[in-house]
Amino acid sequence: MPFTADEIRWGLTCGRDSDGRWRGWIIVRVQASALSRLGLHPDQPSATVTGPTPPGWWHAAAERNPHQQFGIRF
Repeated sequence: MPFTADEIRWGLTCGRDSDGRWRGWIIVRVQASALSRLGLHPDQPSATVTGPTPPGWWHAAAERNPHQQFGIRF
């Protein structure tokens, strides 16, 4: 993973919207220093990735084990 467990936070909120339908909102926050390692920083008008793309197995493993990446147990 490009981020360690202490560099990324996420949250989920669920509730009824103004029309009464159930909705879910996800918030993902990543520390600026972690984004800077990837070549992203707030002073750029547009960002480009400076490193190679992770291999295919990395993406597959992240999708198979989304909860194990950060030591979360359900």
